[in-house]
Amino acid sequence: MMVKKVAVLALDQIAAFELGVACEVFGTDRTADGFPAYDFSLCTVDGLPVQTRSGFHITPHADLGPIADADLVVIPAHPLDCDVDPRAIAALRAAYARGALLMSECSGAFVLGEAGLLDGRRCTTHWKYTDELARRFPAAHVNPSVLYIEDGTIFTSAGTASGIDLMLHVVRLVHGSEIATKLARRMVVPPHREGGQSQYIEAPVPQTEKAPTLEPLLVWLVEHLDRQVTVEELAERVHMAPRTFARRFKAETGSTPHDWITGQRVLLARQLLEGTDLGVESIAVHAGFGDAVNLRHHFARRLGATPQAYRQTFRSPTRDQPQRLTQV
Repeated sequence: MMVKKVAVLALDQIAAFELGVACEVFGTDRTADGFPAYDFSLCTVDGLPVQTRSGFHITPHADLGPIADADLVVIPAHPLDCDVDPRAIAALRAAYARGALLMSECSGAFVLGEAGLLDGRRCTTHWKYTDELARRFPAAHVNPSVLYIEDGTIFTSAGTASGIDLMLHVVRLVHGSEIATKLARRMVVPPHREGGQSQYIEAPVPQTEKAPTLEPLLVWLVEHLDRQVTVEELAERVHMAPRTFARRFKAETGSTPHDWITGQRVLLARQLLEGTDLGVESIAVHAGFGDAVNLRHHFARRLGATPQAYRQTFRSPTRDQPQRLTQV
């Protein structure tokens, strides 16, 4: 997978935040700090300015021309009741036909649906709009719970900030975890969030003296992934009954304790496979899987690849010096 040329499709009434995310990740030159460079274009249908939902206008770089040979085309959110120009639809279909990656943020998924590119595919959008997306495009497989979905060359994200999650995911796929984590640090965001947007649909758990957040426990878990822990031990650590703890954990993370910890262990294993010379058996121990058999099992379930195949695909081709063993 290669991404060097990125085009953002700016339709009228575009959401400024989602547009800003694309500009921050792909349109900001950070080559002086060792980040990859992108040929970035902000496109409108006719090359003229469009108005954002916040009321101000933006001036694009070009018309739809750059989409014709872009490696990645991003469609930020825009109102559901806005008509999509047929020329934009044609440009997206052509980009898909030649194998470009297409990414939507939030309600941008409706544009992909109008182009017929969600038929038979798994996709998502903001939880407020998932029912409408499924109604309009019944051939699409809409998942209302996840932060983002990758299905072939189509990438869709949920509401607002999940666009950051998806773009970091693409950076990770293209450039590896080291660059993605470095970029996340630069943007002051988590390199990877577990759970889905279902944790945001229900009323949030209040943070009070009687119901403090589990964040300190989550930080501790990430720092001790090599340790084997039980729900009972974790519940005792935060002075809760196991059943109460399990409910609180699900409410805050969107996952069960086992699923969340397994996801963090897989993430750590990915980083070690890419950035160190440790063998698979050793990585399995460091990441808390115990042995290589268990690591391979969870790797295959979550990533559809073996650790060895993953390392061959994503390992940095050259490293000036051995990497330290770190946890993020």
